[in-house]
Amino acid sequence: MALDASNKKATLSFSDGTPSMDLPIHEGTIGPDVIDIRQLYGKTKKFTYDPGFMSTAACDSSITYIDGDKGELLYRGYPIEQLATQCDYLETCHLLLYGELPNVAQKQAFDKTVTYHTMVNEQMQFFLRGFRRDAHPMAVMTGLVGAMSAFYPDSMNLNDPQQREISAHRLIAKMPTLVAMAYKYTVGQPYVYPRNDLSYAANFMRMMFATPCEEYKVNDVLVRAMDRIFILHADHEQNASTSTVRLCASSGTNPFAAIAAGVACLWGPAHGGANEAALNMLYDIQSQGGVAKIGEFIAKVKDKDSEVRLMGFGHRVYKNYDPRAKLMRETCHEVLHELGLQNDPLFELAMALEKIALEDDYFVSRKLYPNVDYYSGIVQKAIGIPVPLFTAIFALARTVGWIAQLNEMIADPEYKIGRPRQLYVGATRRDAKPIDKR
Repeated sequence: MALDASNKKATLSFSDGTPSMDLPIHEGTIGPDVIDIRQLYGKTKKFTYDPGFMSTAACDSSITYIDGDKGELLYRGYPIEQLATQCDYLETCHLLLYGELPNVAQKQAFDKTVTYHTMVNEQMQFFLRGFRRDAHPMAVMTGLVGAMSAFYPDSMNLNDPQQREISAHRLIAKMPTLVAMAYKYTVGQPYVYPRNDLSYAANFMRMMFATPCEEYKVNDVLVRAMDRIFILHADHEQNASTSTVRLCASSGTNPFAAIAAGVACLWGPAHGGANEAALNMLYDIQSQGGVAKIGEFIAKVKDKDSEVRLMGFGHRVYKNYDPRAKLMRETCHEVLHELGLQNDPLFELAMALEKIALEDDYFVSRKLYPNVDYYSGIVQKAIGIPVPLFTAIFALARTVGWIAQLNEMIADPEYKIGRPRQLYVGATRRDAKPIDKR
């Protein structure tokens, strides 16, 4: 959409003799105002400098809003607390894709569309065999999602709204199947085909944990927990992987390639791999003595000269308690109670560390509250999901957000291929000498 300029202006003055200039200020419906610098280079031959995009709005969006100071997260205006407790994941997908929560008829139609896209081409099984059995699931998922462009050439045109919608349905529907196949491949079990009579989350768990030996029994508490994990991770504004998807799609590539780029970016331990890192931290503490050693671990975290880091706490955007973490914390305790794991040493350790972090002035003063990654890792471990698969499940959940962001960008008449500039600090022009004179 085109930005509407308000009557506000920002006057930029220079100390090097460059004439001052007025920059338009745009107002969002909520959140900070934005200074429009698009004419800056053309008029002054100067760029802005903002490593990590700490103060840069790269686009305008109507999908997700975060107020980090308040600890607020909205999908299309709806608080995440309401969506996580009153809606299921596919309702949330409909909201992110189409802008509104579905009514009964729309939900039935959307659920059916997604459900009947859950199977994948049988040749995907042969593609999987090219990977080592011990390959990291995110390496496998990056390949599988990218390979979808070879299997579904009829929905490759990014500029065709109908093809984009078909590819969206396919990606949302097939990601659980692909994640489950990747898991089954690594453990040497037969693939389990999806069932059309199960919910999205129940279907995923059955494909993960069922075997031909016995009928899989759906546990409603665990299914609800998995569905909530999906909802809480469905979108999160312009994070690293979402920005990657937008940048990739801005070149006009196909939707599957753009989402595969998002999967690759999400793999990083500072992004989607944070829940894996948090659980590995708990394993390290447990191996050194468990709850009795928490004091020593906390002391190392507080020591500026120590390389020990507290994983699963704090967030770059949230300077208050992450609203997703509050919801995931409730789910965490529900799952541990359902499975009778309250006294499990690892989970006792996790809860003890949580208690300290919520009460210790060192962490509270620095806004280092437990984040969603801390609790989701504990929940997934309790359910039986292996640690290396955590990030793949994050990618599964985030796929709808990536697609919604991609669609929004393509529909914007002002979108252009992403092309950041730089502050060059290398050598000035010089001449290359013949090799015998160097």
